[in-house]
Amino acid sequence: MQKRLLSVAMLVALTGCAVQAQKSTKQPPFTPAKERLQAYDKRQQLEQSSIAGNVAFRNTGPTVMSGRITDIEVSPKDPNTFYAAFASGGLWKTTNNGLSFEPLFDNQAVMTIGDIAVDWDNNETIWIGTGESNSSRSSYSGVGVYKSTDGGKNWQHLGLDDTHHIGKVIVHPTDPSTAWVAAVGHLYSPNQERGVYKTTDGGKTWKKTLYIDNNTGAIDLQVDPKNPDNVYAAMWHRERRAWNFVEGGKTSGVYKSTDGGNTWSDISTSGSGFPDTDGVGRIGLSLYPGNPNVIYALVDNQERRALEKKEPKPGQLDKDIFRGMTTEDFLKLDDKFLNEFLDENRFPKAYTAKSIKEMVRKGEIKPAAITEYLEDPFAETEGAEAPVRGAEVYRTNDGGKTWTKTHDSYIDDMYSSYGYYFGVIRVSPLNPDKIYILGVPILTSDDGGKTFRSIEGDNVHADHQALWVSPDKPGYLIDGNDGGINITYDDGKNWAKVNPIPVGQFYAVAVDMAKPYNVYGGLQDNGTWYGPNTYEPSNAWTAEGKYPYQRLGGGDGMQVQVDWRDNNIVYLGSQYGVYFRLNKATGERTSIRPNHELGERPLRFNWEAPIHLSRHNQDVVYFGSNKFHRSLNRGEDMKTLSGDLTQGGRKGDVGYGTLTSIDESPVRFGYLYVGSDDGVIQTSNDGGYTWTKISEKLPQNMWVSTVVASAHKLDRVYTSLNGYRWDDFTPYLYVSENNGKKWERIGMNLPQEAINVVKEDPKNENLLYVGTDHGLYISLDRGKTFTAMSKGMPAVAVHDVVVHPRENDLVVGTHGRSIYIANVDHLQQLTPELMNQQLHIFALGQVNYNPRWGEKWYAWGDTMQAELSIPYYTSTAGATTIRIKTEKGQVVKELKDQSERGLNYVTYNLSVDEANARAYETALNSTKKEGEEPVKVTPAEDKIIYLQPGKYTVEIETAGGTKKVQEFTIKAPEKRTRG
Repeated sequence: MQKRLLSVAMLVALTGCAVQAQKSTKQPPFTPAKERLQAYDKRQQLEQSSIAGNVAFRNTGPTVMSGRITDIEVSPKDPNTFYAAFASGGLWKTTNNGLSFEPLFDNQAVMTIGDIAVDWDNNETIWIGTGESNSSRSSYSGVGVYKSTDGGKNWQHLGLDDTHHIGKVIVHPTDPSTAWVAAVGHLYSPNQERGVYKTTDGGKTWKKTLYIDNNTGAIDLQVDPKNPDNVYAAMWHRERRAWNFVEGGKTSGVYKSTDGGNTWSDISTSGSGFPDTDGVGRIGLSLYPGNPNVIYALVDNQERRALEKKEPKPGQLDKDIFRGMTTEDFLKLDDKFLNEFLDENRFPKAYTAKSIKEMVRKGEIKPAAITEYLEDPFAETEGAEAPVRGAEVYRTNDGGKTWTKTHDSYIDDMYSSYGYYFGVIRVSPLNPDKIYILGVPILTSDDGGKTFRSIEGDNVHADHQALWVSPDKPGYLIDGNDGGINITYDDGKNWAKVNPIPVGQFYAVAVDMAKPYNVYGGLQDNGTWYGPNTYEPSNAWTAEGKYPYQRLGGGDGMQVQVDWRDNNIVYLGSQYGVYFRLNKATGERTSIRPNHELGERPLRFNWEAPIHLSRHNQDVVYFGSNKFHRSLNRGEDMKTLSGDLTQGGRKGDVGYGTLTSIDESPVRFGYLYVGSDDGVIQTSNDGGYTWTKISEKLPQNMWVSTVVASAHKLDRVYTSLNGYRWDDFTPYLYVSENNGKKWERIGMNLPQEAINVVKEDPKNENLLYVGTDHGLYISLDRGKTFTAMSKGMPAVAVHDVVVHPRENDLVVGTHGRSIYIANVDHLQQLTPELMNQQLHIFALGQVNYNPRWGEKWYAWGDTMQAELSIPYYTSTAGATTIRIKTEKGQVVKELKDQSERGLNYVTYNLSVDEANARAYETALNSTKKEGEEPVKVTPAEDKIIYLQPGKYTVEIETAGGTKKVQEFTIKAPEKRTRG
């Protein structure tokens, strides 16, 4: 869950701030939609011409925790058929009630979806509004509307390019050419392309019919099915920046049109009974089809509740009491009550009433330091403040003329202060008083919203985003949440979990050195998991009783580091720096979160606070808040070695001015780099005691997504800067050869896609990997040029990559499609010298002979396959001939391949051409010793003649006549010896 807009108490505990705020900065320009669509064309070009186009990825899950849903559309004729739209995982369809799904939207300009509409009566025409409408850290920007008239095989882009985020798409109930779109607009910048749009020609042209201002967009729509001229729209004022989020405003409200959405009137004015204040935030709407005058609105009300003044217990202390308190009065405080206060506010155990009084007595601190220890000087609000009203439900029975709040009490523990992340309300088509509201739990009401009850289940993820309510069967629900899809037939008494597809949203990945090695990763709202890299997603685990991936931690999973000496010690955590050390063997957990000292302001932690385990000495752990911390004993003692390494924080309700990246040179211990969310990069060559700022000549105020020390040259360092939080999608990528004294921009041919990660290959210094919001790119010339690497992987956001140093596997953590792995051994061998050759065949692996090749394990089983992958590089594309020969040069098989420039892979099933079989049999018997049984070359059950054990060669010849040869061996099974 994106629980980031926090209460004052949580904000104090989690974010903290330094004393000096950074100066106000001018908003950089956002990337025009035209350039983003051109980036899509460039991406396709890089894929088509890629030297690594044949290097295939395999998806290794996990699936069981899934990822954030944004919409569910169910067939009115067959509820076993429905579409599921994901925030960053694309569009999927099932025809068997969720047992399996098919992806339909993998290779367009974007994969992020805000809402979909399906015209079930018109060949299941699908409309997609791209750009998730949840205003979260990882809510990717769309490029408008797409439409498919052939079940998702082909897509047509219909414009609205610069809307970025779409909350709702509705198709006219009787006219398939008419549709409405609720556009939320840019997330991190004001823009005019927001509001309600209408088309009457199937999307060829659009007219903006409802617009308020550059910060107010449309988040929801409802159309009267009995009279489609009546259209209702929910408008939402919101302004998000990296350091602050304004979640509501006076311009938020509900509008009605009586002419099909051409003109509108505000039906949420103060006289209507609807809230009409600066605190009105996101609004969800639901219309009862049996009587369309009945409409429900779910409102995120950011107005504050009345502050409850609780009488303190005798002797109870409040943090504000220390402000201005004299030393004399402080020393008179009762130690019992002071210790209780320290416990309640989670002061480190080292601080006791006795020790603090001694510090005050000596003049080391003043009593006010206790207040300051807990206070963030840059928090949006100061002092004690009541919580927001949160989720409220309103109902109209007269089509919006008047509204009534349905409940008297607060709906607590539903929205808290993060209502922007939710907003779905549904009324049952069978009962106007049966409603459902979605938030952290899912609640239902049987009395029109007067009272609510939870229908959560043990296997139902929190954070609910979409809900289908059956129009035929009471209690039949399909729920979409941050963990995937759940189905119930009894109104939430029992739930089925439907997660067969890998759509996990990873923030970070890591590997260990076990055999086979394990992959680790932290996921959005789904904790931290690890599992074997050999796992292939399937449902086989349900019969075995144990899922191959195991959960290690909760919350929003973040960065992971593994001690390779035993692979059992893992460092992991959740949002805002809540990290711990875990011993997998014993289950022991130890907090490693650093604390500030009394007399200092609280530390500021990024949502994804960086940690790093030194490979020079794996007892050494590095940790970043707004300062740099180090432990020499596996986190038992975390020392603060620096001052504030950022620009100093900024007033707002989101933690800002924090470190985002830490790296240590693989060449020298203690040679360090850090990067921050406000554009600062610093370096230290003495283990973190002293720091030098090296980012003055880089673009300013950008998010440092990675800073990477080279494994091949001490002073070489790479960095990627991310402008996503300015709606700037420029691929900022730089290298320095002299420890940051001078920077050179690289990756100039990358598409306009924000960069999330850059990594250097540990074995080939020329090989770089870059993950963007839309895929993975590689460079073989240290960043001068890049090409795409995408075979088997859709155009999904890549958040992290790691190369396994032993297996040469590239592990890719995506934010929407879980984890992909590709072996990059051949990429690592692509040196300039090799690529200057016309042809090169890579070493071939040994094959273990199996006499049962071509047979079935049992009557209904699969045939046992034989396979040899023949990898080769050619500098020019064209027809290529591959000949398989015996050790003495006899051809047994000839293959043809239309090779591409770059790496090529031919799969050979170890078969012998029938025309060569007799000569092959003669050759095998010519080497037999006297008395040995002759070899008979006969077809197997699948009618294929397979090679026998022995030595063979592969000869490849290009169209130009260049030939190269490589050997391989088929090893005979070891014979059992008599003992």
